[in-house]
Amino acid sequence: MATVSQAWARIEGWLHECSPATIGLLAGPAEPDLIRAAEEACGVTFPAELVESLRCHDGLAEWGSLLPEADPLGVTEIAERYEIRMDVAADVDGFAVHEPNTEPWWHELWIPFAASGGDLQVIDLRPGSGRGRLGFAPNSDAGDFSTAWPSLGAYLTAVADALERGGTVGLWHPGHAADGTLRWELAGQT
Repeated sequence: MATVSQAWARIEGWLHECSPATIGLLAGPAEPDLIRAAEEACGVTFPAELVESLRCHDGLAEWGSLLPEADPLGVTEIAERYEIRMDVAADVDGFAVHEPNTEPWWHELWIPFAASGGDLQVIDLRPGSGRGRLGFAPNSDAGDFSTAWPSLGAYLTAVADALERGGTVGLWHPGHAADGTLRWELAGQT
C-alpha cells in the first residue's frame, strides 16, 4: 500500500499536468507546533496517516472540489470542528446510539479529516478491526461507516488512481469545471 505522502505526490503530479488551475487550492504543510496544539485541544493523538497528510497539506488555501465528497481540513479547522461536535453531542445526547442506527451522531474518537458543509469525513480511532477507517459523520444523522475506506492512505491512493487512470472513487468520478478546475461528479452524471 502506498503511503499518504506518495498518494499526495501522485495527486499533485496529476494536478500540475491536467488541472493546473486546481493546484493552487492546496495549502502548504502544517507546522508541527500547530499539529501538537490541535492534538492537545482535542485530547487525542492524531493517527500517523493524518499527521503525514497534514505535513503534506494543511487543508486547502481556498474552497475547491479537490477530493470526492468533502474537502480536506486544515489542522486548526480539525480542532475547531472536533470541539464543536463534542459540545453539540453533549447537549443533544449525540454520543448515544439510537435505533435503528448502529453508530452515534458523534464519538470522541472520531477525528475530522474533511468537510462538506456541516458533514464531516472522519477517521475512526476506536479500538478494534475498524480502527483507522474513514467514514462519515453527517450533520443531521448518525455516523456512517457502511462505505468506509480502510484507511486514509487507501482513500488517497484511490483518488490518485482515479485521476491517473480514470475510474471512480466510490460513486464519484473526476472531471473538469468550465474554468479548468478539478470537479468530482457522481458517476453517471456529466
